Amino acid sequence: MNHQPQPRPGDPEISPELVENHGLNEAEYASILAILGREPTYAELGVFSAMWSEHCGYKHSRPLLRNLPTESAAVVQGPGENAGVVSVGGDWCVAFKIESHNHPSAIEPYQGAATGAGGILRDVFTMGARPVALFDSLHFGTLDDPRSRYLFDGVVRGVGDYGNCVGVPTVGGEAIFDAAYEKNPLINVMCVGVLPVSRLIRGEAEGVGNAVMAVGARTGRDGIHGATFASEELDEDATSSRPQVQVGDPFTEKLLLEASLELISRELLVGIQDMGAAGLTSSATEMSSRSGSGIEINVRHLPVREENMTPYEMLLSESQERMLLVAKPGCEEAVQEVLARWDLQAAVIGKVTDDGMFRVREGDALVAEIPVRPLVDECPTYEPEARESDEVEAQRSRLDEIDPEALLEKAGGAARALLSLLDDPTIADKRWISEQYDTTVQTNTLAGPGGDAAVLRLPDRTRGIAISTDGNGRHTYLRPRTGGRAAVAEAARNVACTGARPLAMTNCLNFGSPLRPSVYFQLREAVAGMGEACEALGTPVTGGNVSLYNETGGTPVYPTPVVGMIGVLKDISRRVGSAFTDEGGEIWLAGVTREELGGSAFLAVCTTDDQGNPIVAGEPPEVVLEAAANLVEFLVTGAEAGVFRSAHDCSDGGLAVALAECAIAGGQGFDVFLDRAPGGDSVSGATLWFGETHSRAVVTAVPEDADRVREIGAECGIPIERIGVVGGAVCRIEGGGHVAELDLTRLSERYKSAIPGRMGSEPVGVAR
Repeated sequence: MNHQPQPRPGDPEISPELVENHGLNEAEYASILAILGREPTYAELGVFSAMWSEHCGYKHSRPLLRNLPTESAAVVQGPGENAGVVSVGGDWCVAFKIESHNHPSAIEPYQGAATGAGGILRDVFTMGARPVALFDSLHFGTLDDPRSRYLFDGVVRGVGDYGNCVGVPTVGGEAIFDAAYEKNPLINVMCVGVLPVSRLIRGEAEGVGNAVMAVGARTGRDGIHGATFASEELDEDATSSRPQVQVGDPFTEKLLLEASLELISRELLVGIQDMGAAGLTSSATEMSSRSGSGIEINVRHLPVREENMTPYEMLLSESQERMLLVAKPGCEEAVQEVLARWDLQAAVIGKVTDDGMFRVREGDALVAEIPVRPLVDECPTYEPEARESDEVEAQRSRLDEIDPEALLEKAGGAARALLSLLDDPTIADKRWISEQYDTTVQTNTLAGPGGDAAVLRLPDRTRGIAISTDGNGRHTYLRPRTGGRAAVAEAARNVACTGARPLAMTNCLNFGSPLRPSVYFQLREAVAGMGEACEALGTPVTGGNVSLYNETGGTPVYPTPVVGMIGVLKDISRRVGSAFTDEGGEIWLAGVTREELGGSAFLAVCTTDDQGNPIVAGEPPEVVLEAAANLVEFLVTGAEAGVFRSAHDCSDGGLAVALAECAIAGGQGFDVFLDRAPGGDSVSGATLWFGETHSRAVVTAVPEDADRVREIGAECGIPIERIGVVGGAVCRIEGGGHVAELDLTRLSERYKSAIPGRMGSEPVGVAR
């Protein structure tokens, strides 16, 4: 045997060009030489390239993420594992995480989205949790663009088909349509699983001599350098990257899920991890790093499905539905028996060592030998120049001299503006999406798509969890710290609207190239804002994903931090929905309304500049963290007391849209009069109805509970005002100098036809 790795016949010579093509700069390559004390082999270069990529190494975000709060009494497992885990009371825990599959979905939308769903499922069930729900946050260009329609159609089918085949319901999410995402869609998928605390397992490689096993699908050449691909800007014509998109098999995933949970429940394993980004390389080295051990593998023993695969290819392949596990001593045969019963392969490919090295052999030949710690934990990190762009500063001041009432008049008045907003695909009914998903499989879904948050029953049958994903790229573009705060605050109040108390969150940070000072400024400020909101709301971050280089042709997407929030509902019989269902019920507005119209959907949808472009301008609504926490307490307290018959947050489109959504959902109209918003200064009529001031909600209660509603508002420090009544076939708003009276049927038709009307004539699966 060789005592140090040797160049392999047929491998390319290491050159500056090859190093650059692997996404490594000169300083990073110099560090590799210092770590190894020699020139790397081709396989070692590939390993460093993957593990020191943005996707795996978090080289521009790790210094920022260290400042986020990650601990609370509920947190069982925070960042650094396959998924975060929180205790939800009794013997039960919830594992959850959100990740992106942006670049693959831009190239091959169906498989890109499907494999994104598959990967996040594996992250959750490798913690010992049974996946009970998928959630998604999808961002596309406008549906006027044929390619955006193609991407939208493919992504929705990909997420839906994968989840449906595996038997995990997709219970909600969000879909945003804006020209900012036209060439680079954002596809974020969240998975939630439930486990008894005794079944929790981690991705560790402990016990010298313990067998390291590859299980699941065979390894092919698909997805090689997927982690590096996800860490670079897309080309104008990125179709050449199609081979880096993996191909998923949900039927194999289902077998792997059941087999893994059986192995865990029978206590046959030391640790288990998905072969996700960077494949075998990341799973082996990360498991070793967590345990402070070493790991040795022989790629000749890895089951493959293609001939003549090289060690480089086997180490970096991201073929789907594969797991790496470490068996307990003497349990190898039992593991193989379990896998065989599920018609899956299990092969011993290596062992745990005690020398802290990642060692790879091809038969007797040594092809890689790298210290684990610098590879996993000491990826070079950077804090580049951060500077806000002059363009954004100018955009914030554009509304200073513009009369909001003049904008509303130009938009055709309150009635026309409301109809336009309900026709906007971002706000409109998402049934076109949810009807392609199985939302009730496993029979635990109490509230699925369409409400503020999804609600699922926990195994004890009396309690539940609420789930929401939220983020606002427009607000973050205009004021990144505010946008970061807003993503957390909105997700928390959406969960609280159901009566659940927000517990913890996961995040997915979607930004452009951090090498641009303006983008790194956005990232730095947004993360800081998220941290502030997490502290104020008591919702620590348990993990997540950072997706950078989301830009094409030098144009980045809106900075888009997405938050996945989990809340606990103590009594599912007190769950609150968003629909107006009780005729004669009184409508209350909770929270302060301020003169804040900047960054609103009203501006983007109902107004245009002199060139006919949507107006994205002004100062976005401030997030007052004390008010955000108080509103959460108000919503949870009212629900637990059985006082609220419905609750819905005010966000995109403001109060008028919130009222219309409640009416459409429940089939009941309303009559609302509001001349002065509760708790705030006098505001313009445009802002009164269409402003997006944070920390507001519309709730309903029976007339007999009016005094109790006021008491809860006073106890929680939330200004409230009774503004109207539920009932009838007409939706009427009056106040601020405006009256709009619209038939509920007309509103409902406009709301429900917006997306189908734009998608109806588009051939499925045809790129334009």
